[in-house]
Amino acid sequence: MAVSDPAAAASGPGRAPRLILAAFALLLIVLFAGLGTWQVVRLQWKLDLMARVEQRVHAAPVAPPPMARWAGITAESDEYRRVQVAGTYLYEYTTPVQALTERGSGYWLLTPLCTTDGHVILVNRGFIPATPGERTRYAPRKSEAYPCAANAGGAVQLVGLLRISEPKGFFLRTNDPAANRWYARDVPAIAAARGLPATLTAPYFIDAAAGQNPAGSPDQPQGGLTVVSFHNSHLMYAVTWYALALMVAAAWWWVTRGAGASAADPGRAGNDEHDD
Repeated sequence: MAVSDPAAAASGPGRAPRLILAAFALLLIVLFAGLGTWQVVRLQWKLDLMARVEQRVHAAPVAPPPMARWAGITAESDEYRRVQVAGTYLYEYTTPVQALTERGSGYWLLTPLCTTDGHVILVNRGFIPATPGERTRYAPRKSEAYPCAANAGGAVQLVGLLRISEPKGFFLRTNDPAANRWYARDVPAIAAARGLPATLTAPYFIDAAAGQNPAGSPDQPQGGLTVVSFHNSHLMYAVTWYALALMVAAAWWWVTRGAGASAADPGRAGNDEHDD
């Protein structure tokens, strides 16, 4: 009668595949657990960012960042900061940017503001509903000279939220300055299309709060429609990665348990040979 040797089976040809499988399972567990931990770190970062933004939105308005700080402005450090600025609107250079809001589809009206210190800040004065011919009513006018140099009248004061330039719009379409079709509030592109010098135009824009349009100003768009929200799925992602790590560990435990049982009871793995 030929009898299987458990020790030989453990060190036989089947050992190498099990070692490879164990190494692969360990690699997956470490990878999935690491990704889960990274998402936990990202979750904490996002919660801190949301807390800072919430504080900015409800803080007393401050002066917008000066020219010396323009190069260092970031979404994390400055976006949604409540600011107050004074200056003169250049209504003739208003740019309509396609928008989709809780009030329906329409346009944001971005108008250059000549500030009292001689710079230009694009101000999103607010939203107007889409009506036939609304976009074409704003001719793509371009200034041949710096329009703020000789502008001294009609000073206004406004409060709003600082926003970072948007190279890409919600509609996933490309701006067409020549046709005056705008889908993203891309400050450098709008400034270039209106002949505003890049060195004197702030790299951000301001979302005006409600009730900031002066009496008699064109269109009287509805301000104060800024939606302050952050996509935050880091907790769900963390749970998913940790669950995958546990599933791999459980699968490996089940495989090794089955292999150990087979080694302890060779008769379960196959039929013994018997001599009559």
